[in-house]
Amino acid sequence: MAARMAWMRHSVIRTHPARLVVLGFATVILIGTTLLALPVSAAHGEVTGLVTALFTATSAVCVTGLVVVDTGVYWSTFGEWVVLGLIQVGGFGIMTMASLLALLISGKLRLRMTVTAQTETKSLGIGDVRRVLLGVAGTTLIVELSTAVILSLRFRFGYDMPIAESLRQGVFHAISAFNNAGFSLYRDSLTRFQTDPWVTLPIAIAVILGGLGFPVLLEVLRHRYRRKTTGRQNWSLHTKLTLITTGILLAVGALLTGLLEWTNPSTLAGMDTSGKLLNSFFHSMTSRTAGFNTIDTGSMADSSLLTTSILMFIGGGSAGTAGGIKVTTFAVLAAAILAEVRGEPHSGILNRRLAPHVLRQALTVALLGVGLVMVATVALLTVVELPFEVVLFEAVSAFGTVGLSAGATGELGPVGELIIILLMFIGRLGPVTLVSALALRERTRRYQLPEERPVIG
Repeated sequence: MAARMAWMRHSVIRTHPARLVVLGFATVILIGTTLLALPVSAAHGEVTGLVTALFTATSAVCVTGLVVVDTGVYWSTFGEWVVLGLIQVGGFGIMTMASLLALLISGKLRLRMTVTAQTETKSLGIGDVRRVLLGVAGTTLIVELSTAVILSLRFRFGYDMPIAESLRQGVFHAISAFNNAGFSLYRDSLTRFQTDPWVTLPIAIAVILGGLGFPVLLEVLRHRYRRKTTGRQNWSLHTKLTLITTGILLAVGALLTGLLEWTNPSTLAGMDTSGKLLNSFFHSMTSRTAGFNTIDTGSMADSSLLTTSILMFIGGGSAGTAGGIKVTTFAVLAAAILAEVRGEPHSGILNRRLAPHVLRQALTVALLGVGLVMVATVALLTVVELPFEVVLFEAVSAFGTVGLSAGATGELGPVGELIIILLMFIGRLGPVTLVSALALRERTRRYQLPEERPVIG
């Protein structure tokens, strides 16, 4: 009996796409931890502590950006390339990367790998996987290369950096931006460039494109070509929701940041109007899972920290480099609330009726996210002596794979760092994916329970 149970577990692990995705991310984190722990990875040439290496590797693979050591100071050139490689693999997707390599080498994909890649990229069908993989690779290359060129030229001619250093800075920040990682080679992130739109805006555009999600980017590009040839453009509901909700959240976030921080002498007060507007927009953008900062997050007002926490929790688009519960989840929940307030029997949005299972999925993702953040916050408060709002901000940032910090990261200690590591891992994979991966089997109920209506509210 025990042998049969072991065989069943082994069989499920091999065939369940969610398990393969979880194991893939865990394996890459383990490899990254090993490489970063080597003496060659540290600038001082000594072995890096296991927790520090694990924290950095997890933050890079999960494209979070939280760090316990300064990336541009602590790590050697080899270590920086390891971090950059982990960011690229983590943002692109472990199973997506493996499937693309198999496709390029052999020209074909096995069914199991195809199903797994479909799960991770959210492609619509088995026949779409090959096209989606190539589209994801092409989009990544174009955006990262374009951003790297602009940044390298700016660093070279605007700041008189040597060619090698300007290329290093440009490539690193371009890849970090498109993958929404938030890693920077500067100790103060991008604070020194807070009034330079030639640095902040290219990074912001790369972050937004990466945060929209690959399905949205590929559909927009595909329909743009179709519009030129047929004159018609019909976007899916997912694409419309992602674009509209992203635009609204960016605008609202920038407006609230500007209003709340306009007279704060530690953030926006010392800038002119154009600088305040630029940095308000940048902070709103980076709160959506990017992790770069041009103003001191730890000096922001409590109301701004709460607003930022809400934006971080919502996150960006699905099947991309962003974290959080995702903008489509937020939009679906908002539509359900509006329908209930209006007394309508069905939830609808943009002239489409939402299926009941979509509402259940959105509610599950949101409540699991809230539960994880609350449990992690309580756990952190027991091991660190920091204000509640700072600890909550750190927990939300880790779950949303954002990377912004109000000053708590360096004060966590080994236990606190392990809690944040777990949060980053769950936040990158998504709570539903992780729960599905941990489930031993799927069950279909062949009967219905008696219906009864408890009092709500």
